[in-house]
Amino acid sequence: MLIHQIYTFSPLRNFSYLIERENGNAVCVDPFDAAQMLDFASSLNLTIDSIINTHEHLDHYCGNAEIVKVTGAKVYAHQNAKGKIPGVDHFLTENDEVSVKDGFLGVMDTPGHTFAHLCLKYVYKDKVMAVLTGDTLFNAGVGNCHNGGDAEVLYETIKNQFHTLSDDVILYPGHDYIKNNLEFTLDREPSNKCACEWLSKVKSSDSTKMTFNVGDERGFNTFFRLDNEEVVSGLKGNVDSEKEVFLRLRELRNKW
Repeated sequence: MLIHQIYTFSPLRNFSYLIERENGNAVCVDPFDAAQMLDFASSLNLTIDSIINTHEHLDHYCGNAEIVKVTGAKVYAHQNAKGKIPGVDHFLTENDEVSVKDGFLGVMDTPGHTFAHLCLKYVYKDKVMAVLTGDTLFNAGVGNCHNGGDAEVLYETIKNQFHTLSDDVILYPGHDYIKNNLEFTLDREPSNKCACEWLSKVKSSDSTKMTFNVGDERGFNTFFRLDNEEVVSGLKGNVDSEKEVFLRLRELRNKW
């Protein structure tokens, strides 16, 4: 397996990622617990030579320093993260590429949760196979905009960069929030059988070991279902655009 999803058992239910490179090296994305990531890499006979932080919130880079101390890894982050993440060696812009085994990670500029947020497309033979989404897109939900973000900008990012992905693209989010997110979907769209079935599965098994693709999101992520009649009719007052639906849903999710 090329992309390893590691659940960190943090209070915020973070995921970190290890992505294999050539010659026994690996990229670590959003390390929360340095010891956990170093031990996991060692178990695969890999050395972490690069770290990529999706954005500047502490829970996505707090493991950086110890990994750098042990391995000498280089740290990469969004160009707007200058002065916000300590010890960054290289700042990334849209369409930059980081080589990994059998392909590359393509940098996406994905503002909304913050304005220093990037996501990473894993591209194999010119095809997007997966996206590491940080706190921009979660399974069955999207990120909040409380700490340096903007919901209108997030709408444009989700619409233009994620709604357009192929159904088979696997999503690797920054946190495991799927249970609460599915419950929110069903609060807004009680007849959603897909969300109901998946919520039952999530409650009866370990959601931290599950992965979902864009096709799944179209079925159970209310932020992908902006033209759904039940979702729209459940919003109070006049709603005249999908953008307005998104903004109202994000506001409701903030208080839900």
